[in-house]
Amino acid sequence: MIPLHPGVIGPVLKQAQLSRERAPSKGLDVRPLDASLLDAVLRLVQLADTPEHASVLGPLILHEIVYRLLVAGHGARLQHIVMVGGGTHRVARAIAWLREHFEETMRVEQLAKRVGMSPSGLHSHFRAVTGMSPLQYQKTLRLHEARRILVAEDIDTATAGFRVGYNDPSQFTREYRRLFGAPPLRDLARLRAVVGEQPGSTA
Repeated sequence: MIPLHPGVIGPVLKQAQLSRERAPSKGLDVRPLDASLLDAVLRLVQLADTPEHASVLGPLILHEIVYRLLVAGHGARLQHIVMVGGGTHRVARAIAWLREHFEETMRVEQLAKRVGMSPSGLHSHFRAVTGMSPLQYQKTLRLHEARRILVAEDIDTATAGFRVGYNDPSQFTREYRRLFGAPPLRDLARLRAVVGEQPGSTA
């Protein structure tokens, strides 16, 4: 992962003199990686073998990566990171906490206090970064972990739901179906059928 913060993006944006673009509506963006950007990323990674050069060359390559992202069509997203400014790293801390404690009961007010933001500020910045609210993000983490548990272990759905923080099996089933398109047992059967169809798989 290459973290990009306003202090890195801002100078490149200023030098490139791009016009203001509309902020992206999605929290994530996946695009093909072109050869020039890949080359810059590889050169940054290779600095791990020569740490004596990293302090000088690292920032230069990082600026190149930002510039290549700009010309590849990511200008609006990078401008948005600069605009939300200091909130970005606090959202990252909130995400990290949720990933470690997703099964625990969470109140947005407590999470906001933990990362030094107001509840409304956290909600706004969190949605800008992830495309969802903190509660929706926690729910998604819980359901994906429950799905992993069901595939990997021989347990019933109520136990899987309880392990990820659900005390109501019916609520767990409803929210699971809403995310994955089928209730747990049907989804599990579908996943196992797909695995069984893969070349070289055994029952």
